Amino acid sequence: METLRLVLLVIHIVGFAALIGGLLAQAGEQEKKVNGAMRDGVGTAFLAGLALVGVLEADDGDVNHAKIAVKFGIGLVLLVLIMANTRKESIPKGLWAGLLVLAIANVCVAVLWSPAHT
Repeated sequence: METLRLVLLVIHIVGFAALIGGLLAQAGEQEKKVNGAMRDGVGTAFLAGLALVGVLEADDGDVNHAKIAVKFGIGLVLLVLIMANTRKESIPKGLWAGLLVLAIANVCVAVLWSPAHT
């Protein structure tokens, strides 16, 4: 189970790296849009996160349900916003900035709300 947990954790991290990388790749462009890295990254991170919680629960691991709820909420908002704007020619700069802030906030929740830091 530990190996599966670690594999899912790596997939979850790679998903967020793709999402944030897809957002930052457009930082210098005038017109922003949802690209493949953002779409695939958010989907991968969301599904891997759900699977990761399932593995932790099945293994009777100590799961911080408040942290999971916050991460799930932010991830769901990211997923819905990105999927709703996938086919659009461009997205407003405010939406692009909001997506970037939400993605970084989700990473911060994961890192800072950890037993290693208490």
